[in-house]
Order: sequence, then structure tokens, then C-alpha cells
Amino acid sequence: MNQAPVAVILAAGASRRFGASDKRLARLPSGRTLLAATLSRASAAFSRLRVVLREDDDPVALGLPADTPILRAPRAANGLGASLADAFVALAADPALAEAPAAAVLLGDMPNIALATLEALRDRAAPGRIVRPRHAGRPGHPVLFGRDVWAELAALGGDEGARRVVGRHRARCHELEIDDPGIHLDIDVADDLAALSRAGGDETDRMRKHQER
Repeated sequence: MNQAPVAVILAAGASRRFGASDKRLARLPSGRTLLAATLSRASAAFSRLRVVLREDDDPVALGLPADTPILRAPRAANGLGASLADAFVALAADPALAEAPAAAVLLGDMPNIALATLEALRDRAAPGRIVRPRHAGRPGHPVLFGRDVWAELAALGGDEGARRVVGRHRARCHELEIDDPGIHLDIDVADDLAALSRAGGDETDRMRKHQER
């Protein structure tokens, strides 16, 4: 019986603000692609993961290992909320996750979240709890959703994110004060990659450099 939480990486969006190229294949200072770096970072903290992709996406072409567990979002074109709902419908129906107490929702374009942040969220997983990190007075990502609210996430639609679900359950919501500006750094446009370079590279790159010392 595996009661570990699962990390869910949302990567089914069209990313129109990034330009003509596929943002998920953008190269980070470490040399990794954006999506592959996010997956690598998440797998260092979570033993179980799922990556949410569009129906026509090829995971290998996106730089993911061939054995990466994939969830398809058939309504991805309808917006973030629809992709999130598709993911949670699949999570709730997966017998391998029947005992999972919670799911941490990560955005596929946030490569700079510290490992310690992910571990802190993971260690607070509980079915009746929502946990999100907070830095410099603002909440950020990822957000850990207890299983008790999965049905509400599965009912989302359009471009509506999970904010309303969090708002309905203020009493369940726990915020962790984290010294990690990476919880706010997402890659929306190409210029954001330059900002990441100025910040010293992505978290995976810093972990590798630390291990080589």
C-alpha cells in the first residue's frame, strides 16, 4: 500500500505568449529543456509523478524519458482549468493512486523551485489539507491538494484555475513561509529565460554543481 503523494506537472498549455516555438523545449542554462528540468526537479522530491500533456504530444520528442507516466488532457484547448480537471479525473480513477493522500500541482514552466520547498510540501500531505508556499508576502506554486478536494478540481472548466477551490476551503489551507523566490518565477515569455540566467541557472543545475564540489 503506497500512501505517498503524487506530483502532477501541468504541461498541456499552448503557451502562446512565448512565441512560435514550443516553450517546453526551451533550453535552460543547465542545457536541459524546460519541461525535462521541471520533471527532474520534481522527481527528486516525489516518488510518484504524472505529466499532463495534450493528446497529440509525443513525450520523447519533448525530452521526457520513455517511461514517464503521462496523463492526457483531451480538453487542453479549453484552458488551464479544463486540463486540471482532466488530470484529476484520471488521478481519481487510477487504482495505483487509490491510497495517495494528496497531489502536488506543479506548473511545467517553473524550473527554479528549491528542492527543500518541494520536500516541505510533500511532508505535509494529508487528505483534508491544502498546502501552498509563501514568499515575500505572496503565495506561490506548487500547491498540494488533499484528496478530499480532488472531486472539485475534477469539475473545473475553461481557463479557471484552482483559485476558487482554495478560496472555498480557507480553513483547510496551510501556508508555509519559504525562503524561495523560485515559487514565483515562471517562464511566460522568451525574456524570462534571460532572467533565469541572471538568477544563476535553474535549481537542477545548482544541485548538480553542488554535488560536483
